[in-house]
Amino acid sequence: MPAPDPDSIQRRELLARLAAVAAGPALAVASGTSTAQADWPARPVKLIVPFAPGGPTDTVARLLAERMQALWKQSVVIDYKPGGGTVVGTQFVATAPPDGYTLGMAISAHMINPALQPKLPYDTLRDLAGVSQLALGHFGLFAHPSFAPSTLPELVAYVKQHPGQVSYATPGVGTGTHLAGEMLNHMAGLDMVHVPYKGSAPAQQDVIGGRVPLLFDVLFSSMPFVKDGRMKVLALSSPRRAHSSPEIPLVAESVPGFSAMSIIGVIAPAGVPVDLRRRIGADIARGVKSPELNERMVALGMEPVGSTADEYDALIRSEIDKWSAVVKRAGIRLE
Repeated sequence: MPAPDPDSIQRRELLARLAAVAAGPALAVASGTSTAQADWPARPVKLIVPFAPGGPTDTVARLLAERMQALWKQSVVIDYKPGGGTVVGTQFVATAPPDGYTLGMAISAHMINPALQPKLPYDTLRDLAGVSQLALGHFGLFAHPSFAPSTLPELVAYVKQHPGQVSYATPGVGTGTHLAGEMLNHMAGLDMVHVPYKGSAPAQQDVIGGRVPLLFDVLFSSMPFVKDGRMKVLALSSPRRAHSSPEIPLVAESVPGFSAMSIIGVIAPAGVPVDLRRRIGADIARGVKSPELNERMVALGMEPVGSTADEYDALIRSEIDKWSAVVKRAGIRLE
């Protein structure tokens, strides 16, 4: 066997050294990233709330922040960024550094806005990712006590006998309750007329006063009027019965496949490493399932969930597809 060529050996050694030098920065970056994830959180975490202080979702954000501070041993600072139907706050999250230190609260508008606002300053699916679904809230279909139908099947039959003559109130155009009404129109073959209001309170008062027969609203908001006899509830639009009111039937029990609900969760910039996002989601889910936070959320009329990051991400995608179809079919546009 011929002796190795000294020049060949030197060339191989030189190439090996050059390769090591080239790989050095990449290995250092990878090591630094891994260390940063392992040490997370090493400083305060910011939780963006995309509306003004007040209301049940803000209360949930505060409760969650308290719980996570105890778990993470770091401050969780709530930062309010209202405007644009949650768009302003959500954009802040979408453009934040993807290091896990900026998280955002998201409500159903997060899944509805892509259909209603085609010129969003971010791409909901490309720029943002789910961390954990915190809870769901039920939408209810309410009516004035004097309205003839008292069940969903009776309502369907009545509206089909009086097409275009039955109206339903909601807290506004493009809200989850409005889209629930339009989805019921489509899936049950109805022709109900939408009457939008600027919030739940004026819509509730017009139904109580008998000026509008029906109301789609969040369950906990209008249920007090049912208890004092000023309204009746026909059905819930959620995919499962409410723990707080298991006697109320579902729209889906008469219209198979119907599902419309209020969804509250936590999102993050899409660039947050998957393992870190899953870890944060697991921590949040553990907090949601703790007796303290669980009981407080139930008292607010919500049903705690505490999903994984992957489960919430999949739900966001499916809800965007569903509401996009409803908006397109009904020709809904923001004024």
